[in-house]
Amino acid sequence: MAEKITPRSQDFSQWYQDIVLQAKMADYSPVKGCMVIRANGYAVWEKIQQDLDRRIKKSGARNYYFPFLIPESFLKKEAEHVEGFAPELAIVTHAGGKKLEEPLVARPTSETIINSMFAKWIQSYRDLPHMINQWANVIRWEMRTRLFLRTTEFLWQEGHTCHATAEEAEAETRTMLGVYRDFAEEILAMPVCWGRKSDNERFAGALRTYCIEGMMQDKKALQAGTSHNLSTNFAKAFETQFLDKDGKQKLVHQTSWGVSTRLIGGMIMTHSDDKGLVLPPRLATTHVVIVPIMPKADTKGAVIAAAGSLRTEIENSAAVKALPYEIGILVDDDDQKQAGWKFHEHELTGTPIRIEIGPRDLEKGTAVVTRRDLGVKEFVALSEIPAKIAGDLAAMQGEMLEKARKFRDENTFEVDTYDEMKSKIEQGGFFVVSWSGDSLLEKKIKEETKATIRCLLLDENYEPKKSSKPCFYTGEKSEKNVLAIFARSY
Repeated sequence: MAEKITPRSQDFSQWYQDIVLQAKMADYSPVKGCMVIRANGYAVWEKIQQDLDRRIKKSGARNYYFPFLIPESFLKKEAEHVEGFAPELAIVTHAGGKKLEEPLVARPTSETIINSMFAKWIQSYRDLPHMINQWANVIRWEMRTRLFLRTTEFLWQEGHTCHATAEEAEAETRTMLGVYRDFAEEILAMPVCWGRKSDNERFAGALRTYCIEGMMQDKKALQAGTSHNLSTNFAKAFETQFLDKDGKQKLVHQTSWGVSTRLIGGMIMTHSDDKGLVLPPRLATTHVVIVPIMPKADTKGAVIAAAGSLRTEIENSAAVKALPYEIGILVDDDDQKQAGWKFHEHELTGTPIRIEIGPRDLEKGTAVVTRRDLGVKEFVALSEIPAKIAGDLAAMQGEMLEKARKFRDENTFEVDTYDEMKSKIEQGGFFVVSWSGDSLLEKKIKEETKATIRCLLLDENYEPKKSSKPCFYTGEKSEKNVLAIFARSY
């Protein structure tokens, strides 16, 4: 049996590490800063891929794959981009037993190498829009790492598009922001705030960056996805031009957008408890475990047979088949493990629903049903269990989202002064403020409080929301003041 999990209230960081390791989601690699994603963790990533890939293709993008190694000169073509990534680059200087004529960079992101191909493929307005997506791995040489949240190598999805006009590129950037927002809430059951990054926090080389931000149970923010309007910055560097309808050569307008395996870390920190992982049903592989209780040898056969019949009835239930996903059901009849051990194991790994059935239950025509997120045992008639399972899975997905949203809202504070935020920052949370937009003050606040602008809140036109209040730091009223969320973050 796994070691005891450190309580969240005692040490949140250790609690998170215990969950990841003991639920067999991931482990530390022999390569410093890297991780091995174990079967339980990769199963969640596959669920994320399947659903998000469908949404991305629906938006019009198709999947490609580009090389992991990028010529160093490519990154140097876009000055702001290379400056932003310089400290994180891993560079290959030797291969095949000799020094390379040009060093190669391990992919930190693919804007540059993809642009080299866009310049080759796009010649006319007829070639636009050009929309691609890539599921890949990247390397960013991180100094401080944490499994799933920040590792030297991680898995991600990155989309890249080219458009004829600035308006089309901006529309695509906003569309993908909406895709990520809906995905996070519908599949991860993770409520997010969304908005625009400040200039200090935007992607290196972008005109503007939009993001979704979740609140973890320790009240820190987690950036869960980003969508960037790159304007013509990379097109200029790589001379990605097209002949427009008016017969003139023009630069393409571009976007890029992505999420990564840090979504798994965000899901864990949003929902899990001191017993282990709590999985939203939409991310589970095994949704229901049936544990036969077999105290005596002479009743073992009947109990196992009843468990098998119950599994079949659940699988064939019209209510279960009506769910928007196929459910997995396991009969855990391993007689080498005690029932209590099995209960603990399935709580630890986050199986959404557990059913216990034993000889006494068979006599009564009932079984015990327990939802992982609530932990309350219910005695349910065997004939009612299939409908109960379908209802519980649907309710669990929605209630997990609402519980997390309630937590976020209760820990989001509107503050009028910098002193007020400083007095509350240690307790964590999101702080909504009136902000002047001064980049130097933003850096000073980060130095003093470790809090950054997670996003600028947006109005219906996707412009930063105007604030009628004085700036919370300077105390000055201005038409430039907007609403911003400050928070400490991962």
